[in-house]
Amino acid sequence: MIVFDAIMLQFAEQGEKTGWTYIVIPADLAQQMKPGNKKSFRVKGMLDGLAVEGLALMPMGEGEFIMALKAEIRKALRKNAGAMLHVQLEPHDDFKVEMPDDLKECFDYEPETWTLFNSLPRSHRDYFIKWINDAKTTETRAKRIVNTVNAMLRRWPYNVMLREMKRID
Repeated sequence: MIVFDAIMLQFAEQGEKTGWTYIVIPADLAQQMKPGNKKSFRVKGMLDGLAVEGLALMPMGEGEFIMALKAEIRKALRKNAGAMLHVQLEPHDDFKVEMPDDLKECFDYEPETWTLFNSLPRSHRDYFIKWINDAKTTETRAKRIVNTVNAMLRRWPYNVMLREMKRID
């Protein structure tokens, strides 16, 4: 487990990361958790005493990683960009995102979409599933499931689907 203090930062113009609130995990600390690793991985631990699990550390170059802090985490912490955060993290290798029954049911109607979805790397499938599970209303959840199935029909990865959705709006 690594323990350190970090300042919560926020991206300005940074492509798809614009507006994200995040913390930086220095290269030496990331290497303590996963020696030699340069790819995204999941962690669990504590942020100012708030238990978290399944959060992704994403590589940012030169060995540093970032961890995005979603609104629900910031709200629970009662902190925003500029605040100091006490961080305790360790790898969460056994973290699994479960397939929602309603998404699986839609894939059953379009078997090709199920095959395409399963051909994606696990981390990419997890993006879709977490996005669906994070919906706050049943209407939003239904739209996200439809968009996911349509993305599979078009052979779009998650980032392309999001970009196309913004372009259409």
